Amino acid sequence: MLKIEPVTLANDRLILKPMTLADVPALAEAVQDGSLWEKKTTITPPPGGMEAFVMKALDLQTAGSALPFVIVAREADKVVGSTRYMNIDAVNHRVEIGTTWVSKSWQRSFVNTNAKYLLLRHAFEVLGCNVVELRTHRLNDQSRAAIERLGAKLDGILRSHMIMPDGHIRDTAVYSILKEEWPEVKAGLEARLAAYAAAAR
Repeated sequence: MLKIEPVTLANDRLILKPMTLADVPALAEAVQDGSLWEKKTTITPPPGGMEAFVMKALDLQTAGSALPFVIVAREADKVVGSTRYMNIDAVNHRVEIGTTWVSKSWQRSFVNTNAKYLLLRHAFEVLGCNVVELRTHRLNDQSRAAIERLGAKLDGILRSHMIMPDGHIRDTAVYSILKEEWPEVKAGLEARLAAYAAAAR
């Protein structure tokens, strides 16, 4: 049985800290960078909906089905997004990493790679997960490419899986990483992190 409790995950570039209601103003500011809520292939709250977003995340945490984090970029000491463990299946040692969004100015940077590395390492090496799942809109090419760069394998497409805020029906691409695949995925991620660190010098 997985025992998932609030925890701060960090390295020299990024901090993932447990989400609280005190984070609402910083998250509302972060989501305005790029007007992320306007993107049709994601579900991201507008600034005015951030308090409800955080409260719902904390309710899911209390219920044991999610563990939400705020993403902080160390170099700017700035909140740049949010991510979480979700759909936690403690009995089967399975979690999903999702509900991830990053301010536009920090997309295609070191942020997402570092965040996924910290979450995956904790999931496999501390929590003892058998598998970590990642999902995205079938048409979200940017997200799918990022997931595939991690080394995750496509399990399949859930057809007509969700009704999106604008009313269109989403097909969901489901990916996963197995515990036996983690060493190879970890090595690839660490090579990318080293490249980001070298470029920053």
